[in-house]
Amino acid sequence: MQKNTHFALLIAAALLTSGCSKKEAAETEQPAPVQVTAVTQAAIHNVVSGDGILFPYDQASVMPKISAPVQKFYVNRGDHVKQGQLLAELENRDLTAQAAESKGALDQAESNLRSTTGAAIPESVVKAQTDVDADKAVVDAAKSVLDARQQLFKDGALPRRQVEEAQVTYAQANRDYLSSQEHLRALQSVAKEEQVKTATAQVSAAEAHQRSLDAALSYAKIYSPIGGVIADRPLWTGEMASPTTPLLTVMDTSRVVARVNIAQALAAPVKVGQSATITLTDTGDKLQGKVTVVSPATDPNSTTVQVWVQADNPGEKLKPGASVHVGVVTGEDANAMVVPATAILPGEEGGTAVLVVSSDSIAHVRKVDVGIREGDKVQLLNGVKPGESVVIVGGLGVDDKAKVKVLTQPEESDDEQ
Repeated sequence: MQKNTHFALLIAAALLTSGCSKKEAAETEQPAPVQVTAVTQAAIHNVVSGDGILFPYDQASVMPKISAPVQKFYVNRGDHVKQGQLLAELENRDLTAQAAESKGALDQAESNLRSTTGAAIPESVVKAQTDVDADKAVVDAAKSVLDARQQLFKDGALPRRQVEEAQVTYAQANRDYLSSQEHLRALQSVAKEEQVKTATAQVSAAEAHQRSLDAALSYAKIYSPIGGVIADRPLWTGEMASPTTPLLTVMDTSRVVARVNIAQALAAPVKVGQSATITLTDTGDKLQGKVTVVSPATDPNSTTVQVWVQADNPGEKLKPGASVHVGVVTGEDANAMVVPATAILPGEEGGTAVLVVSSDSIAHVRKVDVGIREGDKVQLLNGVKPGESVVIVGGLGVDDKAKVKVLTQPEESDDEQ
């Protein structure tokens, strides 16, 4: 009997101890502290972002059309110029002399045409023979000069350009000589009509040669093809300009173009004309611009689509070559349900969820679908209503229907207390 009584007392003590432990655990469990904010209805923009490089709106590498020393520069690097402004002059005395010589040949051809048209055949034949003799003397003299210069060039005593000039002079003299011979033969063998045709052709050839030299002479003056700023001027006065090397580089930086590579999966909604923001990576300076080009093809190496965004550049603050971040606004929802991005929590089966706190401080897990993201704002397509309170801090680990403590600001640490 005493043994049974002792056993009953032990069971009663154990039950009493267990009940006290559960009561103490319940008393020590505290609601999770959280911060909340209200679901709002506001406009939100769909922004497609990417990084890129700035380029000038326009750029021209000014290439000379002739090889000649630079006689004078009228601009330096950094100078602003207008379209059509004179930038430099090349040495042109040799071209001027050739143009004057060509003008004399043209006058002679025109005079010959007039004489042929108005004179009788015998007089024309006499004059033609005189022209042949004179042209032969000129050819002989030109050949002697050419031979002498070629020998001096072989000996290293004369530059190639003077040999080339002598070759041109000889070729022209020989052409005139052959032309005068042909003219004489025509007078001797054909009627006056054919003589007139020949004289007319000589005038046309002389005019064409004159126009060619006038054009070459005009190439000695270098004009700016666009308005902008001189970005590069590699030569100095007196150095040789070449048609294979830019003499100057002009950039129009009054506007800039950001060339951005956007992932193929994100580029579909990007269209020409959409607004965009260009942000300088180093300083954070911003410019508002518009999409002007969307590449019709995807780069097979990077699987990206290149997009150009153009913006005005007041004060030319942004410099070509700078790294930038670009955000293109591809859509807008004017009445979206918006919450901070910190309210989004991982849901079941890979979905997304939020914690909605009711007026009795009970947290309710709501499955939601996410729409547009803009910065730290997220659009919710369902699962919540405007005005409801969602947890933005402290939501991780809080169970559905758990009691929470809503804080108006972060709790102070023990050290601060």
